[in-house]
Amino acid sequence: MSEATTAHRPGRLRPGDRVSVAAPCSPAPPGRLDAALRVLRRWGLEPVLAPHVRDRHPKLRYLAGTDDARAAGLRQAWLDPDTAAVLCARGGDGAHRTLDLLDFAELRRAQRKILVGFSDITALHEAFSRELGVVTLHGPVVASQYFVDDPVAAEELRSTLFEPESRPRLTSPKAEPLIGGTARGVTIGGNLSLLNDGLMAPFSRPSAEGGLVLLEDIGEDISRVDRMLTHLLRSGWLRGAAGVLLGSWTDCPPGPRAVRELMAERLRPLGIPAVWGLNFGHCQGQLTIPLGVRATLDADSATLILDQPALR
Repeated sequence: MSEATTAHRPGRLRPGDRVSVAAPCSPAPPGRLDAALRVLRRWGLEPVLAPHVRDRHPKLRYLAGTDDARAAGLRQAWLDPDTAAVLCARGGDGAHRTLDLLDFAELRRAQRKILVGFSDITALHEAFSRELGVVTLHGPVVASQYFVDDPVAAEELRSTLFEPESRPRLTSPKAEPLIGGTARGVTIGGNLSLLNDGLMAPFSRPSAEGGLVLLEDIGEDISRVDRMLTHLLRSGWLRGAAGVLLGSWTDCPPGPRAVRELMAERLRPLGIPAVWGLNFGHCQGQLTIPLGVRATLDADSATLILDQPALR
C-alpha cells in the first residue's frame, strides 16, 4: 500500500474567524510579528497569540522559549476550539524537539484545523500528516520577510485560505521540466534538511512511496545538498516516489545552476518526472502548496494540478 495517502481537508477560513499564531521553532522578531498581526486583521481575521509566542530560550537563543513552552503553545493552539487555523510565526530551528513533547493521541481527539508554515515546519507537516491525517499548507511563516515584506506571497496564502478553489493549478514563471513526464500522487515533503534529519525518527514518514515530493533548502553548500539527497536515495526513502517538485535553493553555493545539475544527475535514475524552479520555499513570492492532497504533476508544462481544493 502506498505510504502517501490523501488526508482530511480542514474548512476554509471566513472573515471573522479566529486564528492562532504559534512559535514552535525559532523566535519571531517582535516588529515582524506585530506587522503580521496587522495583515491578518486586514484580512478580517482575529489573530490569537498562543502562549509563549514572544518567549526566547534562556540559553539557546535560536529557540523561541524552552521545549516545554513551545510544545505547550502549539498544543494549546491546536486544541483551542475557537480557532480555525494555526499559523506558525517562524521556522528556523527546534521543530523536532517540540514534536517529542506532543501527545498526538490528545491532538487526534481535537477538531482538525489548518496548519501553515515552511522550512523547519516541515517536521510538523510530516507529523501532522502521519499522526493526525490532516491536509496542511506549505506556505509562509507569518512573522518573517517571506510574509510581511512580500505582498505576492501573502496574497497567495490569503487566496488559498479563503478561496482555495481559485488555486487549482500551481506553477511559476521560471518553472521548467527537469525530467519530463506526468505523474499522479499525493503531495508531501518540504525542506530537504528536515526530511533528512527526520529519517527513521518518530513521527516521520518511513517512505515517499506514492508521493509528489517537494524539496527546497537554504544556506546549504552543494556538497551538503548532495549528501542529504544521497542519504534519502541510499536509505530507500525516495524509492516509489511518483514525482519531485524542486523549489528554491537560496544561498546554496556555488549557485542554482550547479544544484540543478546535481538534481538532474541524482534523480534521473528514479525514472520519475521532476520540475525545477517552482517558486516555493525560501524565496520571494512563494507559492502556497497544500500537502496531503492528490494531484497530477505535469513536468512537461511544469504544473501541479490539484484534484480538488486544499480546503473544504
